[in-house]
Amino acid sequence: MINISTYQGLGVFGPAYKIMLENDAHASGSIDRILVESMIRLCSETVDFLYNEYAPTRSFYKKGTRTELEQYVEMTILDNHSEEERIAAIARFTGSLQESACEDLKLMQIGGTEEEIIVRGSGWCSDVARVGCALCQVAGFAARLVSLFDTEKAYSGHVIIEVCRAKIWGAVDPLTNVVYRHPGGKPASTWDLMNNPHLIECHSRGESTPYTVVSQFRGAAISNYFVWRWREYDYTVSKINDYYRSILEMSNKGWPGGLRWLHGEDR
Repeated sequence: MINISTYQGLGVFGPAYKIMLENDAHASGSIDRILVESMIRLCSETVDFLYNEYAPTRSFYKKGTRTELEQYVEMTILDNHSEEERIAAIARFTGSLQESACEDLKLMQIGGTEEEIIVRGSGWCSDVARVGCALCQVAGFAARLVSLFDTEKAYSGHVIIEVCRAKIWGAVDPLTNVVYRHPGGKPASTWDLMNNPHLIECHSRGESTPYTVVSQFRGAAISNYFVWRWREYDYTVSKINDYYRSILEMSNKGWPGGLRWLHGEDR
């Protein structure tokens, strides 16, 4: 029996990423902070637990609980009948949310309910991933969040989801509309992708899928989020803090001098 707490929390990807995550722009106590603080690193020691015990393989969402989300699901999966078609349709919908996202760092908002995120649009991967997770659960699929880290580069985190069908978990990137599958169509899990670089590479669509690269899957951690427990969560909306603003401003400039830790996180 392994001690899961050894692989859980902000520090599982080293001190630099721990500092970055501690400075997350989401409000303290919000669901988005809790999801990161409770994440469990996916590795050889935890893989059996995470894929066989950690999360339910069916959704417990009750119809009528989040009617607005149900409307988005119905609109999105219209004329998409198979499970794979419905998941792909949801990924296309969530991928479109960044088209209406605010790009002004002074006005940008993050967090909030899934309904709020959909209305305002978002290019923030954790927000869009949570929307994708919620919509999949409303549509009847078990789903959970997966945080990815390129542990050899600074500020290189990303959030996707895993969706379960026929008790098989498959990775989906709600921000860039990528549904990861094996060549025969079977869902490809995050663990599959971490151990088979070709599976990642064959899903790349170039610049439109910047996170579909082998290096982004160097580290991964899984968190459970249940849309049917929404009354228990804090959905505070936040603005970008100074820490993240400094990072995003450098990113917008193309990282002159190269991508690096800006605030001594790696010391």
